Amino acid sequence: MEKPLILIVEDDEKSRRLMKDVLEHQGYEVIETDRGETGLELIRQRHPQLVLMDIHLPGISGLDAIREIRGDADIAATPVIAVTASVMGNVREKIHAAGFNGFEPKPLNLKAFLDTIRALVPAS
Repeated sequence: MEKPLILIVEDDEKSRRLMKDVLEHQGYEVIETDRGETGLELIRQRHPQLVLMDIHLPGISGLDAIREIRGDADIAATPVIAVTASVMGNVREKIHAAGFNGFEPKPLNLKAFLDTIRALVPAS
């Protein structure tokens, strides 16, 4: 059985490695990048079942990337979770309004993080 594919778009190497290690241990296939532009390319090429995206990225931001995703009919339905240390109320509103499917604050609470992932993409 094929493992569900998750894309991590995160410029902080420690955060990216933590998410990757946890998800692979849970039975997911993980691809990763530290740039929004590359993330958009990977979504179009690989069609992951879920994208975990930081909001603050070099180059195109996570908010700009989600607008591009939601505006492209081929990938618009891809679930995308915002992962960010910015947890003030107005940031949460922007995340929701931009079209993200959910929000996970950093530092990650691993149980809550995995519950969110499993709700969208059950492991194989």
